[in-house]
Amino acid sequence: MTVSKVEHIGIKVDKLERSLSFYQEVIGLTLQDIVGQPGDGLRLAFLSFPGQTSVEIELIEKVFEGLPQEGRVSHVAFTVKDIEDEHRRIAGLALPGLTAISTLGNGSRFFFFDGPDGEKLEFFESTRSK
Repeated sequence: MTVSKVEHIGIKVDKLERSLSFYQEVIGLTLQDIVGQPGDGLRLAFLSFPGQTSVEIELIEKVFEGLPQEGRVSHVAFTVKDIEDEHRRIAGLALPGLTAISTLGNGSRFFFFDGPDGEKLEFFESTRSK
């Protein structure tokens, strides 16, 4: 198993810039990366506390089809070192909600699956150094 840490907590937002301002000014987070441009169908912003980048908050400007509609916390993501091996392992466990491996514009790769109570979990292989 190559799971090594909690990668990020995904929060669905309506307006990325408004939420970026809030999380930076009110919570004190620092912007690490934005994936996507204004007008794209999907934009992501990754933030962390200064000097502590091991766990990030991901702001998601688009609701992924199939994710729970309750609340704004979309999913919990875990860092993995080998996305293909982990995808095969999870597929072998026959867990529900398993998606194909997807790739972000920055080359990071991920997939989702359901936990025992239907919670969305993500395994994430980042191209960004931590």
